[in-house]
Amino acid sequence: MTQETAQPLIVTCDAGGTMTDILVVDAAGRFSVGKASTTPQDESLGFWESLEDALGGWGVKLDGAGALKPLEASIYTGTTMLNTLLQRRGKRVGLIITKGFEDSFVVERGFQAVAGYSYADRLHTVTHVHNSPLVPRHLVKGATERIDLFGNVVIPLYEHEVRDAVTELIKAGVETIAILFLFSYINPAHEQSAARIARQTAKRMGREIPVFISSEISPTIRELARLNSVVIQAYAAEPVRAQLFHIEDRLERAGARNPLQTVLAYGGLAPVRYPRLYESVVSGPVGGLLGARYLGEVTGLNNLITADMGGTSFDVGLVTEGKIPLVREPEFARFIFNLPMVTINSIGAGAGTYIRLDPMTRRIILGPESAGAEPGPVCYDHGNEIPTVVDCDLILGMVNPDYYLGGKIKLNKEKALRRFREEIADPLGLNVYDAAQGVVRLINSLMRDQIRSLVLAKGYSTMDYTLIAFGGAGPMHMAGFTEGLALKGLATVPYAAAFSAFGCATVDYSHRYQRSTHLFVPAGAGPDVKASVAEGLTRAWRELEQKALAEMTAEGFDRASINLQQAAFVRYGGQLDDVEVFSPTSRMNTPADVDALIARFEDLYSRIYVSGARFPEAGFQILEVAAVATVPKVKPLIERRPLGAPTPPARARKGVRKIYRDGRWHDAQIFEMGELGPGNVIDGPAVIEASNTTLLVPERRRARFDEWGLIWVE
Repeated sequence: MTQETAQPLIVTCDAGGTMTDILVVDAAGRFSVGKASTTPQDESLGFWESLEDALGGWGVKLDGAGALKPLEASIYTGTTMLNTLLQRRGKRVGLIITKGFEDSFVVERGFQAVAGYSYADRLHTVTHVHNSPLVPRHLVKGATERIDLFGNVVIPLYEHEVRDAVTELIKAGVETIAILFLFSYINPAHEQSAARIARQTAKRMGREIPVFISSEISPTIRELARLNSVVIQAYAAEPVRAQLFHIEDRLERAGARNPLQTVLAYGGLAPVRYPRLYESVVSGPVGGLLGARYLGEVTGLNNLITADMGGTSFDVGLVTEGKIPLVREPEFARFIFNLPMVTINSIGAGAGTYIRLDPMTRRIILGPESAGAEPGPVCYDHGNEIPTVVDCDLILGMVNPDYYLGGKIKLNKEKALRRFREEIADPLGLNVYDAAQGVVRLINSLMRDQIRSLVLAKGYSTMDYTLIAFGGAGPMHMAGFTEGLALKGLATVPYAAAFSAFGCATVDYSHRYQRSTHLFVPAGAGPDVKASVAEGLTRAWRELEQKALAEMTAEGFDRASINLQQAAFVRYGGQLDDVEVFSPTSRMNTPADVDALIARFEDLYSRIYVSGARFPEAGFQILEVAAVATVPKVKPLIERRPLGAPTPPARARKGVRKIYRDGRWHDAQIFEMGELGPGNVIDGPAVIEASNTTLLVPERRRARFDEWGLIWVE
């Protein structure tokens, strides 16, 4: 594609712990991929370098002020907010809470005290350590008030206590104030009054302090998760906006006309000025799962396992019957959130994972820490002396030291070999190549166990799923971490390294609004009960829709373009988990409408589990409802191309390289991935290289390129 024909319409970015991947989409849905090292100190630097790499494939240069003028959407996902939490470098927050609950952060919930622990550590209470509170106890102030679970005012708000609390907090040097009162998700009046008083008091003191209330950030039941949500919005989300604004400014100077967007944890899309920015705390891994679902919709693959191996982590997700399950109270960075999030299981098993020996047992320990982008693996030769997984891949011949990032980074194979021998192989008394192969097998087994446990824990069988491997290291390890798994199919894509960025490009402009309810339909309920439930659902949906329309029209969307969907989270009476059910009607007007919603729930429940698991005799509970506002946008084009000959073209062949597997050296054919096309078949052992990823085809296996651009390893 030439500069005259290229029209970059969408830019999506996935800034991981090691690499920043960018995908640029044009008006026809065609896309180009760019890659660069992540720059944590200023993420706009890695973003810009990766963007230049992506546009370079189209001959577009960023040296002109109007280079990005055609751009309609720019989407950024990254780990800045999560790192702010992990490193405890957020804002100084003051908290005002219902009097008597000032120790909520100290007490926590039992699960949060062991969140992130291994199974063995969860068993032994001596290892259980509470989190250090994000808000120190002396910055937590109580205010007398009480609203009951029906929304009735039982004790009025003691306004003078709020004024005193705000005065003390400002004098203590807080930068933001968070407010949480019990049952504010039913009736927010007291929180709204406290916020007004806080702003007035701050103004009288000559200060302008941002104030956040839980009923606006997360109007849902479960106090600790709601408390975490509103405090993290104040503590971590607000500082992150500065990094995002910096990226947005660079885009504007290059001609971009629209604000920078970010992906939300449930798969929505919002501008970086979005008031609940904390919902983007884990935006990066979400993209891969969304991309797999879109790929499945196009190609007819309804059941997918996603396996994303990057430089820092290994993330696994499921798409079942074309649906991605949501978890309502996710845990990350040892915090529980009130935040609907697509279900992703992660472990510290990436290409940059550190390899050490236990000094007592002399057993190999993998991670969970990673070398990241700086200093990077030993082979980067940037100062790290601890071997990593990618150093082993290099030692074994899987990685081309002269073609890493298309040759932008020259890998020091000799140093990687020397440090791995000194730190791992010699202390174990092993041949350096056997030791490196052992490490690769070990990390592959950890990833395999993660896949198996996720699928089996849901009551499913891997035989019903196709696995899609991606991430920069995913194609190289996919044959290893799927060994022994009975799968319906195993595939990857040529743009595997930027697949999460690809997934972000498949997302429509979408916001989700949720609130708690207390609705119950007993078994055998009559028309009057169902009519009351219908009224409660309609009232809750109407409130959420008004908020949705106000926010999205303020973001510049025309009312006629906004599509609204209504949903209810339904469970059988007494169960702990519910299922999100989209309503067959926009309003519940009759008892028959409630029956239709329940019938849809039971049908979905039967497909997720089995029909024998249904339990209508317990009745039906609806403890939360949602409204989803969506505006469609252009997406990457997945074209179906005609199949060519099985024999790869001569220009794709790059020679032969020795790789070490199963205790001996093999002559592997080397191919350039970009020169291979639909219908080509490559027998192993072979290595298929691209500038941003490497696909290993072991002996007794073959790679087949299909008409949709998928690469099947069979």
